[in-house]
Parts: sequence; structure tokens; C-alpha cells
Amino acid sequence: MTNQNDHFLKRFFKGVIIALGFILPGVSGGVLAAILGIYERLLGFMAHFRQRFKQDFWYFVPVGLGGIVGIALLSAPLEFLLAKAQVIVLWGFAGAIIGTLPSLMQTASAKTPRDTLDYWWFFGTLLISSGLLYFMSDIFGPLPANFGGFIVAGVLIALGVLVPGLSPSNLLLILGLFTPMLTGFKRFDLLGVYLPIALGGILAMALFSKAMDYLLRRFHSRVYHFILGIVVASTILILVPNPQAAESISYAGATLSTYLFSGVALVVGGLLGYWMSRLELKYK
Repeated sequence: MTNQNDHFLKRFFKGVIIALGFILPGVSGGVLAAILGIYERLLGFMAHFRQRFKQDFWYFVPVGLGGIVGIALLSAPLEFLLAKAQVIVLWGFAGAIIGTLPSLMQTASAKTPRDTLDYWWFFGTLLISSGLLYFMSDIFGPLPANFGGFIVAGVLIALGVLVPGLSPSNLLLILGLFTPMLTGFKRFDLLGVYLPIALGGILAMALFSKAMDYLLRRFHSRVYHFILGIVVASTILILVPNPQAAESISYAGATLSTYLFSGVALVVGGLLGYWMSRLELKYK
């Protein structure tokens, strides 16, 4: 049932805030949706699209419009910071992701105690995903920043909404899609960037919402230890130079002040990530 006080403008600004989770590594769109009180309704809408179309479609239209405006406004300053202070910004991003790990670990064992198989799931996922992500360009070739590549980006962004605590932006960085995505957002490239990302997001929501609901109900601990392995692997790789990756971090020309500010960014990012994750546990 729609809250009478939850009018169009309020839902629009909720969309603007949720857009942070689409483009900031360490921030989950699902967490923000949960904090703003619309996560369960969104998941229910996508899992039962036909039954709830009339009830919820127009409710989420202003949220979607707000998300488009939010990412358009935030993309330019973020692109500028990555161009001018890549090392510091990426260490800050890594800190934000590290700050969410205690919450993810707590969530992973919230329904059943952690057992030996969970540890195997985590370390196995960590090792395999680290190798796949690091050598992805060598194995599959670079993922092009074109219509098809941005559909993949949309799928990852949608998964970040479906699974609160999962931030897709670190994966986009490794895949070399993050900066091209920001550039397209900044230029308001509707057909080349916005459209394929929207299509990928809708496709992922339609395909995975019921599956995710089922897996989390039946294999909650296993799913979250799998997610933990991917999150840890992708966070480490953000900070490791990779000559084959388009957006890999480069320490060339870094000075002592660069490393000092990077350390500060890591700590500040970690505190912000931890704060956000505590909010998720409170409002989820």
C-alpha cells in the first residue's frame, strides 16, 4: 500500500540518493533502498512483476527518474577525481568496501552458524575469483565499453540492488567499464549508456529476483560466503596494478604525500563503509 505522505517529489529524491549505490564503490544500492524503506517493495515488485504491475509501476517511476538525475549529477565530479587523484580515490573506495565486511560477515551467519563448508565456499570463491578477475583480459579479452558491455554493467548494478551489501562498482573498475560508464552518464548518453544499463538492470531483476529470493531462503549462509569471497577478491585487485586491465591502478609518479593521503582515504572510507553497513543492519 502506498504511503500517502510518500509523494512524487519525495520518491524522486529517494532515487537520487539510491543513485549513490550505482556509482560509488563500497556503497550498495540495496542498502540505500533498505534505509529509505523501499527495498522490500522493490524486490516484491520485481519478483511478482505481473501481479504487482498496476500497484507498483507508477510508484517507482519517480524513483527511477531520480536515479537518472542522481547519476548524471554525480558522475562528473567522480570522473574528475579519478583522473586527478586515482591512487587516493581508489584506496578510499577500497576502505569503504573493507568497512562493509564485518556487516557482511554478520549477515552471512545470521540464520545458521558458520560451518566448515562455509569457509571452503569463501576461500574457494576468493582464490578462483581472484584468478579469473585478474586474468580476465588475458582469458576473454577486454570487455568493450559498448552496448553489450554496458548491458553487463546494468546486470551488475541490479545485483547490487538485489543483494544489499554487494557493491558492483569495484567489479566494474576491474572490468574497465567504470570510467566509460561515468563519461556516458556525464554526457547524458541515453542510447549508448543509459539504455543498455537499464536493459541489463531490468533483465537481471526479472531473471534473478525470484532466484535470489529462493537461494537466500534455502542457502543463505552459502550465498553470502560466496559474495564475501568475490567482494574480498575484487577489493584486493582494485589496489594491485594489472597491465592488462584498462582501469588498473597505477603507482607511477606517486609521492610520499600520495601514500599518506591514500592511507587517510583508506581509514575514512573504512569508517564510512562501516557506518553505512550498520545502517543496513538497522533498517534492512
